[in-house]
Amino acid sequence: MIADRVRAIWCREIQRDDISFDDDFFAVGGQSVIMTKIQIAFLDELGVEVPMDRMYLNPTVASISDYIESMDSVTL
Repeated sequence: MIADRVRAIWCREIQRDDISFDDDFFAVGGQSVIMTKIQIAFLDELGVEVPMDRMYLNPTVASISDYIESMDSVTL
């Protein structure tokens, strides 16, 4: 499931293990430098390039996962 993989990336990069699927990225300590690291992880681990504006528009694990799943190039 993409959401589980996205959550694992967020937890690793934000350095918290208690992030839920509906937590807001910025409310749990996310910031632009971390967002850039997450973008790189999405490309390396999921095979998708997620534009920065999409990450701002989808600030939860659930919403960014839905966006990623809507892309055709996801590597499972």
